[in-house]
Amino acid sequence: MKGKATSIDIAHLAGVSQATVSRALRGSPLVNEETRRRIQAAAEQLNYKVDKNASNLRRMHTGTLALLFFEDPTADESHINPFFLSMLGSITRACALQGYDLLISFQQFSRDWHADFADSKKADGLILLGYGDYLAYTDKLEKLVAQGTRFVRWGAVLPEQPGVSIGCDNFRGGQAVAEHLLERGCRRIAFLGDASSHYPEFFGRYRGYVDALQQAGAEVDPALQENAESTERSGYEAMRSLILREAGFDAVFAASDLIAIGAMRALGDHGLRVPQDVALAGFDDIPMASFVNPPLTTVLQDTKQAGEVLVDSLLSLIRGQPADSQVLPVKMMVRRSSLR
Repeated sequence: MKGKATSIDIAHLAGVSQATVSRALRGSPLVNEETRRRIQAAAEQLNYKVDKNASNLRRMHTGTLALLFFEDPTADESHINPFFLSMLGSITRACALQGYDLLISFQQFSRDWHADFADSKKADGLILLGYGDYLAYTDKLEKLVAQGTRFVRWGAVLPEQPGVSIGCDNFRGGQAVAEHLLERGCRRIAFLGDASSHYPEFFGRYRGYVDALQQAGAEVDPALQENAESTERSGYEAMRSLILREAGFDAVFAASDLIAIGAMRALGDHGLRVPQDVALAGFDDIPMASFVNPPLTTVLQDTKQAGEVLVDSLLSLIRGQPADSQVLPVKMMVRRSSLR
């Protein structure tokens, strides 16, 4: 025999038909155990390797999931939110455990990615991570649904949204932070982050913060809310703006850890100590949160669980099984930055 062994060679050596070889190598129950062992022995003798690409093509199955990653543009294009890096790692591991390859593609929000991946057949389904303005993003989700594309996304779980979403309990997380700061004696608690439906995760955290203040009879002062994107620079500028406006606050709840770290720097630059003068808390529990000085109180989003649920939900859709949107629990991580 010259060249690479084929299923025909195995069939000849094992004394069976090529169809029986194909069924045995696929694990079909139609092949009895004795015949299966004979075929496997012949395959090993011939050093036969299954061509995964050909096998997948026959089954119209790539064995690959695609992760489309979006993030708001920043001055430094190499910048990626450390929270998303943790999510990337957990999704990659979850795919490997399920025997799937993961194709990671960084996407410009303005591109027609919703059409490109539906037509290319590069993957059996999509995981969407990160986005810009959610109201603009929704239109592309609706097109994915109309195309029959199997996809799941990480983000806020909202009523009547297109497709399947997996997200953390942003409302409860915001509540927990505000309750903690109130318990430390704070009454003028500022919020840094976009509090609108354009950014529903931040908005959920803001609504939880408002609810906790109202339940405690504390004032909800609109002057204490300052928009910020999830970068240290944006957090610095938002905090600086509040300080220069002399808004009068004794605590700050930042909608992400990166915003909180930027705010911490701005407070220090203006002679305000954390936590002695201003208590501070963030959201996400990125690795850096426990290493800044003082260590940052924050809300943990369990990225390991998130990765597993995203992959499991997408594989259910691929297999024709139902999958529902899910809200995952969060956990307060109390550190020195809020302990006045």
